[in-house]
Amino acid sequence: MTTDADRQPERRFDLLQATALNMSNMLGAGPFITIPALMLTMGGPQSMLGWAVALIIALADGLVWSELGASLQKSGGSYVYLREGYGREKWGRFMGFLFIWQFILSGPLELATAYVGVAQYLQPLWPQSSDFTRLCAGAGVGLLVIFLLYRRIESIGKITVTLWLGALLAMGVVIFTGMRHFDPKLAFDFPEDAWTFDAAKWVALGAAARIGMYDYLGYYDICFIGDEVKHPGRVIPRAVMLSLVLVAVIYFAVNLSIIGVVPWREFVSPEGLNKPVVTMMMAKIYGNDFAQLFTVLVLWTMVACCFAMLLGYSRIPYAAARDGSFFRVFGRLHPRLGFPHVALVTVGLIAVAATFVKLGTLIDALLSTRIVVQFVGQIGALIMLRKIQPNAERPFRMWLYPLPAFVALIGWIYLLITTDRTLLGFGALTLLLGSGVFLLWSWRTRKWPF
Repeated sequence: MTTDADRQPERRFDLLQATALNMSNMLGAGPFITIPALMLTMGGPQSMLGWAVALIIALADGLVWSELGASLQKSGGSYVYLREGYGREKWGRFMGFLFIWQFILSGPLELATAYVGVAQYLQPLWPQSSDFTRLCAGAGVGLLVIFLLYRRIESIGKITVTLWLGALLAMGVVIFTGMRHFDPKLAFDFPEDAWTFDAAKWVALGAAARIGMYDYLGYYDICFIGDEVKHPGRVIPRAVMLSLVLVAVIYFAVNLSIIGVVPWREFVSPEGLNKPVVTMMMAKIYGNDFAQLFTVLVLWTMVACCFAMLLGYSRIPYAAARDGSFFRVFGRLHPRLGFPHVALVTVGLIAVAATFVKLGTLIDALLSTRIVVQFVGQIGALIMLRKIQPNAERPFRMWLYPLPAFVALIGWIYLLITTDRTLLGFGALTLLLGSGVFLLWSWRTRKWPF
């Protein structure tokens, strides 16, 4: 009799589907909902420098993910990398537990930002509704995404590509419209002190870079379903780096297109942070009817983002449970359809509940809880694996090692130290509490360090 522990998901994702998965995650809500917040950080178009800083960090970090994903070809992503890099039975067990602990919060928070974006872009289609009603609708989309993912992986690959094409169409329309109606006087309307940097400006740049990094998050999504990727040693690195480069070009073009049509001063205010800026852009050029039609396409793009994100993130507690480092129930595969249904539903429902938190709080909270264990921890894991397993098979090796790892480390630390102290305290408290739970759990099960 075949048990859940014996069964393995099928390898169905090729390079096209893997890149589509990453890009669907990255393109979904990001540029459509964060441009007002980005411009507000530094008070003008110079805030786009934050996206450039974020891109440098993401490209360097993408090489970390690429080597780890190509070498450790399993579902779970960061959990697997931390466990193997620091030692399965001791510190790797601790780091893996802490990652799952913070992920149960940070993963759904990231997913919830897309549901908030859905609520934001329902405004022009449903103007008579209240903010709370639209948030409820965004949460309803979260339930729909759970339903769409509740099926076999081969069907999901086809759905992923379809949603990805819709996302590319939305971006293409924005870029095409911006190119035809681009006004450089609007786009490059810099305030007088735009390029005067002091301590406050460096903190503001950090805030802009955090928003930029949030927009890029997802370049590693394929790593979380390593068990389901064809030829992972080649496909994973190519999908990670290709999706980053393509999305960087698209983001730059989309941002310029929007601020070259809609004056940034119209939406840079605390009251303007929730405005659907892409709808505003389309209304200025084509009128309200087309703007509303295009808003439907934007919502399609956001659903694609939610779909890709939940697919990858649901595999993380599943991988940990199969390894014996998390609750066993999360390691169950659906008896007929063969996917981790308990993990999928749990992560999805937590994200639905988080939809009612403010967008800015969601972004800063998810990054402040994730940077230390996941991103910085993974850099350490890569270096440890290079030392303890120098002869291990590595289908992909980081270019110019260890320089990119060092650049990524400095970048993540910069984003962390420029974060609001309250949220830093929240992140630290989360990790301290997780450490206490780990020690209690280890004591009761008589495992390391007891």
